Amino acid sequence: MSKTSPPTVSTAGAGESAELAMITRAGVVESRHLGSAVLIGADGQVLESIGAPDAVMFPRSSLKPLQAVAALRAGALITPEAVAMACGSHTGSRRHQELAAATLAKEGLDETDLKCPAALPARSQDLRIHLEAGKGETPLAFNCSGKHAAFLAAARTQGSRLATYTDPNHPLQQVVTEVYTEYTGQPPALNGVDGCGAPAAAMPLRALARGFGKLASSLRSRDAEVHAFTVAQAMLDYPWAVHGHNEPDTVVIEELGLLAKSGAEGVLVVAAPDGTTAAVKTLDGSGRANHLVALSLLGAHGAVDLDRLGAVLKTIIRPITGGAQKAPAGSLRLSETVTSRL
Repeated sequence: MSKTSPPTVSTAGAGESAELAMITRAGVVESRHLGSAVLIGADGQVLESIGAPDAVMFPRSSLKPLQAVAALRAGALITPEAVAMACGSHTGSRRHQELAAATLAKEGLDETDLKCPAALPARSQDLRIHLEAGKGETPLAFNCSGKHAAFLAAARTQGSRLATYTDPNHPLQQVVTEVYTEYTGQPPALNGVDGCGAPAAAMPLRALARGFGKLASSLRSRDAEVHAFTVAQAMLDYPWAVHGHNEPDTVVIEELGLLAKSGAEGVLVVAAPDGTTAAVKTLDGSGRANHLVALSLLGAHGAVDLDRLGAVLKTIIRPITGGAQKAPAGSLRLSETVTSRL
């Protein structure tokens, strides 16, 4: 019996990618981040294209807001806070854990029904509180527990099997694929397995931007799907649930009124309420420069207030320092490729 060959897709290499940003120390470039970026206007047209935004990549957790739309479309009956956390890659704080647990309890479920891995809180203060309470690793603290709780709530409403809700052929995951196709304008190129165990769709960066822009524009469109509006508004209303206190995505949502969602391996997508959207994929998988690149592109095209943007960038970009006094030792800078578009 012949084996089925895996699908052939084109992913970006160094030759097709562009320099997005660099780290300098003592005025000398120490590191360079290569990748791709794309800016989509409110009308869905491409305003800026850098690198290889049409190459296939894995958006990873930046797809969670669209997965939340699918969970609601499939029948999940969850609170707005739980919707926001379904969109998020949270830090596993006690507040996040309690919200995930409450969402499950409403369906007569608990953490043992989650198919995501067990984890500890990501932030040191939350970890100390967690350990002092005598707790160990738990799926509730895993950064995707909100998404998985929403998936389970949808599966419960569907009457479909709970134990296999992460299977690509599960009825719930079929709805997820339908949402991807509808919002991005094309079906996923293929599915892998995400770190949380759910399917990980692959698509071009341009498609990710298009889908996220359509989601964000639901805030102002009378013709938008109600589930998309619910997701976008929940992210704005409960930014703490999307990431965590003082974490980059939460700060961007709180301070700039933009929808922001990071994904593993160097992915970020940020959208204004009118649908103007910037998406970035860093080739080396680092997200260090992504907010600077995406927000600068949005600012240059009038999608964000520049005065407020400067303060936010100072808050979320980790400075390059040296010594006990943490004196400035270098900087993160945009590449000439990007600055020429601003």
